[in-house]
Amino acid sequence: MKKNIAVIMGGFTSEYKISLKSGSIVCKNIDKKIYNVYAVHIFKDKWVLVQNNKEFSIRKDNFSAKINGESIFFDCVFNAIHGAPGEDGQIVSYFELLGIPHTSAPSYQMAITYNKRDCLSIIKPYGIKTATSYYLNLGDTINQNEIVNKVGLPCFVKANKAGSSFGISKVFKIEELNKAIEFAFKEDDEIIIESFLDGTEVSVGVINYKNKTTVLPITEIISENNFFDYDAKYGGKSKEITPARISKKEQIRVEEVAKKTYEILKMNGFSRSEYILINDEPYLLEINTVPGMTEESILPQQAASAGISLPELFGNAIEMALTNEQQKMK
Repeated sequence: MKKNIAVIMGGFTSEYKISLKSGSIVCKNIDKKIYNVYAVHIFKDKWVLVQNNKEFSIRKDNFSAKINGESIFFDCVFNAIHGAPGEDGQIVSYFELLGIPHTSAPSYQMAITYNKRDCLSIIKPYGIKTATSYYLNLGDTINQNEIVNKVGLPCFVKANKAGSSFGISKVFKIEELNKAIEFAFKEDDEIIIESFLDGTEVSVGVINYKNKTTVLPITEIISENNFFDYDAKYGGKSKEITPARISKKEQIRVEEVAKKTYEILKMNGFSRSEYILINDEPYLLEINTVPGMTEESILPQQAASAGISLPELFGNAIEMALTNEQQKMK
């Protein structure tokens, strides 16, 4: 009997449009011979199953829907929500309470990796290199000289909990700092200011593939803009070269660090991490636990380079989620 799979998409942040694109690609590429696939849109004002341009309300007490009098329950949830509540642990906690398997890491891991400050504080003691950083909460006194003295110029001002480069600016002059801080606070009430790392930028996908932590082929990022911003990611203003044009020594080191980081954080499911390579050593920028699955997205490119098709990639995620749930019940 086919299992019912809910592909959740949408969300509560600026990333919802990208999430809808990712979710539609996932729905299109899950093998319909094996699974019944349902698109579920999650927004603040409504949770609905969408079928043939019709919307059917989702019951939040048990995450089910009723279509033409028939109740639909789900055997597994494929999480394609970028940002809150998909990537910060909220929706995952809900499914864990209901006992519904999902394709993401556990809720605690999702919450940690979504919070850049918390994630960096955990991995630093393990020798994972990162940029020098300075933190601000909304309402804090802003001492521009103190910030620049610590991180230098140019620097990056980022929303602490956001993705797809929303709320991020590259600052070249101290006079630009306040404007960048205001821009970041529009996305989050916490921000992180980091030193500029001058090196080769690479993106590394690490997934649980057939019960094994697997590092996918590395992608080199070359942005036409000042950095790999939203326009570069989704507007065609960048080159993404897979496999990356790096030395064998650099490749081995990046793979080692990416795998170590995934396992230190006790991750599961999908992840895509960004690194800057300086003198053969990778410096971690951030980790994404619900990476994009659109045609422009990096992780599907990496999977293809590894010989893994989208149906195989998505089917594996579902099967790993179902297997993990079965192991919990033993």
